[in-house]
Amino acid sequence: MYPQVSPVVHVYALAGPDLQAHLQRIDDFNARPENPTHWQEQVYTGADFLERMAAERAGNVVVISGNNARKTEYIERAVEAGFNVLADKPMAITPADFDRLRRIFPAAAARKVLLYDIMTERSEVTTILQRELARIPQVFGALEKGSAAQPAVEMESVHHFFKEVAGKPLIRPGWCFDVRQQGEAIPDVGTHLVDLVQWECFPDQALDWQKDIEVRAARRWATTLTPEQFKRVTGLAAYPDFLRPDVESDNRLNIFVNGDVSYALRGVWVKASVLWNFEAPAGAKDTHNSLLRGTGANLRIRQGPGQHWIPTLYVENRSPSPVAEFERVLRAAVAKLAVAWPGIDVKAVEGAWEVVIPAKYSIGHEAHFAQVTERYLRFLAEGKLPEWEVPNMLAKYYTTTQAYALGRRPAK
Repeated sequence: MYPQVSPVVHVYALAGPDLQAHLQRIDDFNARPENPTHWQEQVYTGADFLERMAAERAGNVVVISGNNARKTEYIERAVEAGFNVLADKPMAITPADFDRLRRIFPAAAARKVLLYDIMTERSEVTTILQRELARIPQVFGALEKGSAAQPAVEMESVHHFFKEVAGKPLIRPGWCFDVRQQGEAIPDVGTHLVDLVQWECFPDQALDWQKDIEVRAARRWATTLTPEQFKRVTGLAAYPDFLRPDVESDNRLNIFVNGDVSYALRGVWVKASVLWNFEAPAGAKDTHNSLLRGTGANLRIRQGPGQHWIPTLYVENRSPSPVAEFERVLRAAVAKLAVAWPGIDVKAVEGAWEVVIPAKYSIGHEAHFAQVTERYLRFLAEGKLPEWEVPNMLAKYYTTTQAYALGRRPAK
């Protein structure tokens, strides 16, 4: 709960399993024994739910999440009605959506409302410290330009269809497996990666989507599920009709949720990759791996079995300085960061240094949503977003939707 937000929430949606899943999740939060919420949901389910939302103006902020096929349209309608909008990613999944989004931001500015997307990964402590160390030239040096063969920045996100959220198995709607509704790899999950590249490599700088970005290559490929796996994660005994074009003769479902993109951002070569498996290995979870190549050091996040599936930040010396001198400089830099992050430290491990982060800072992905909300509420109170946020949202969605277009071109 947030002291500046009314507990009465108006929900506008079509009746059906998506709405019921949302309401049940809120009921669970309200009934939990520890720190229960007390949301009061007033629900409207008529076919004209979108028009009713705009006409009633029951609040001043619209939160939009779920099926992405019409999300850009919903954002536009909400802004036209004079609402501030907090939208889950992605705000656009195709180039046509991006063209629409380009027009929405000026409309939001004209109506003095704030349109903002939910970028939870900026709240992950290893990512924050990777960004901060990249801003210390005595450690990192300068960001390399890289090449197609060896990008200066590499990010990879691995996800799983079957997993638990808030302690319960996640039941996904059937449309989640239709990339025409959910979005393909880079326009969907890849939004986080492209955002982190911009946020870490060009912090607090406004990017120009028309000048600073060149999307050079993109690919897409499928994860295949059996009917049994599909039923396990959706509860559906058969594929919905909209998935029939993606079903093979052996009744397996092809979902084009894997992809990568290579692009240049202000001349810096970047590669972002998204992979989906059905289920994680025992003890594992969704993972994020990241590499920034500097002239003085590489900053690398690993999250594999060697890290017990916990995101871990490493610093790899690339400078001509003696090892002892580099370690002295690194320890001094980390000590300064420890003023804001008490308890962080550094230790030598197999030719590199691990940034030791107290467990209290690893609060988990779900808690990051609250942090994004608090950030957005602060922006509302101030009446503005940071000046670089809107240009960089445009840069981000230009990159992801161009990857979509390029990845679908027939091979020459």
